[in-house]
Amino acid sequence: MIIIIDYGCGNLGSIQNMIKKIGGVSKITSNLKEIDNAEKLILPGVGAFDTGIKNLHDRGIWDILNKKALSDKTPILGICLGMQLMTKSSEEGILKGLAWIDAETKKFNFEYIPEKRKIPNMGWNYIKLKKDSILFNNMYENPKFYFVHSYYVKCNISQDVLATAEYGFEYDCAFQNENIFGVQFHPEKSHKYGMRLLENFVAL
Repeated sequence: MIIIIDYGCGNLGSIQNMIKKIGGVSKITSNLKEIDNAEKLILPGVGAFDTGIKNLHDRGIWDILNKKALSDKTPILGICLGMQLMTKSSEEGILKGLAWIDAETKKFNFEYIPEKRKIPNMGWNYIKLKKDSILFNNMYENPKFYFVHSYYVKCNISQDVLATAEYGFEYDCAFQNENIFGVQFHPEKSHKYGMRLLENFVAL
């Protein structure tokens, strides 16, 4: 059973529909016992960093998430804001992140580049794979995914970076540290590329 964590910040239904489409079984819940019993977890998210962190604390999910990810080594996938919450901090807010990955969340700043870009970054973009990972097993050639974000993740340890994308400059768009995975893009909106990624996560 894959648990899609409901902490009040996410497009949960589309993720569940995609998992169902590829033959997986998932449940959307904020129930702590169900989260604790999960074989795999997905931490989705849209919205503000501080709101996401506050909701995890207010709903009592923060501690059980740390237990599952750090002690139990349960596979967990962060999507968009969910990925950013796994970093140490964000320029969007003042609260501390989960800090599972040695990384910070930065705001796009195009002041010093010749070609200015719109914020948010919204639409399809190709990614560059930086290392092998089960998350990208048998991925289609020239993988591209759908992005919607105004902030991006900067990993401090290069070995954690799974993939990068370009929007004015190259930035980290996927990471992994052991059982902890994060993607800035939306696999549930990325057609065959997202289906293959979620198939790989379901098969872990």
